[in-house]
Amino acid sequence: MSKSRFVFDKFAKLIEQGLINYKDVSDEVITILKSKRDEIVFKMKLASKEEVDVLNKRMSNLEKKLEEKQKRKKTSKVKK
Repeated sequence: MSKSRFVFDKFAKLIEQGLINYKDVSDEVITILKSKRDEIVFKMKLASKEEVDVLNKRMSNLEKKLEEKQKRKKTSKVKK
């Protein structure tokens, strides 16, 4: 029984170390890919995320205003 316990403990330790190493490697790969992406975006002189968010917000506001104007226009035609 103690021998099987020893084997299970060793096996569990190997799996744990493998998962930790895998996680470290995957984190490192993700970090490298993010830096490459940022490098490409910088070279292409694309807009930053903050700028895109601001533009999206402006577009949604304009779309709402346009819908309101269209609704008002339809209701004014019906009243005539």
